[in-house]
Amino acid sequence: MSESFVLTRLLIKLFGGLLAAGIHAAGIPSEKASAQATAVLSAFSVELLVAAGLIAFFVLVRVSLSVEKPGPVQHIAEMLHEIIGEQAEQVIGHGYERFQAYVTCIFLFVLICNLTGLIPGVTAPTTLIMVTLGIATPTFFYYNYQGLREQGLVGYLKHLAGPIWWMSWLIFPIETISHLARILSLSVRLYANMFAGDMLTLVAFSALPFAFPVTTMALHIFVSLIQAFVFMLLTMIYLSLAVSHEH
Repeated sequence: MSESFVLTRLLIKLFGGLLAAGIHAAGIPSEKASAQATAVLSAFSVELLVAAGLIAFFVLVRVSLSVEKPGPVQHIAEMLHEIIGEQAEQVIGHGYERFQAYVTCIFLFVLICNLTGLIPGVTAPTTLIMVTLGIATPTFFYYNYQGLREQGLVGYLKHLAGPIWWMSWLIFPIETISHLARILSLSVRLYANMFAGDMLTLVAFSALPFAFPVTTMALHIFVSLIQAFVFMLLTMIYLSLAVSHEH
């Protein structure tokens, strides 16, 4: 169980009671509130470990850079940079480079969080809606910030109002609601698919603990990869729409 992690136990000891009290204050029975607090902190501890692993990976790549003798870690980093860069160039177009770091981090973070569900006893953080919502929300603010930065406040508001000025009174609220719905779309899509995949993996492992089906394992990896790619692709599309100029 992920609750057996030292970090998880520490987080539960420090914040479990406070979080459970907050959930209970929202009208949830105390037993369910305590269980939900434990689930949230368990997922958060896995996220912290994933983030720490990614930071260590990036630091290792940076300190081991070599033109003459690139190592395996550098080869992996260059491969990721090239694949994601090509995709970003196709979707975003000119100036994609300044967004590549964010979309790469989003892809790797979501992918690894998805794959943690393959570890027996560990629930993938992305099977919790509050986690996927926590990933979708900064993405929403990030692409809107880049749109404001690129076009300015007035230009971005005009962008939301559409190209036909006399229809702006109708288009603007529709576009605003559409943008807010993207948070729900990103979070629910990832949550629903990973929850279903994780449940399938859990059932298969419970039924055959000593002969874990390779096909189920492969399916989980495939779903994890696809969902991370879709999340990254949608982020690129939203960035492309936010920074594009009307002609």
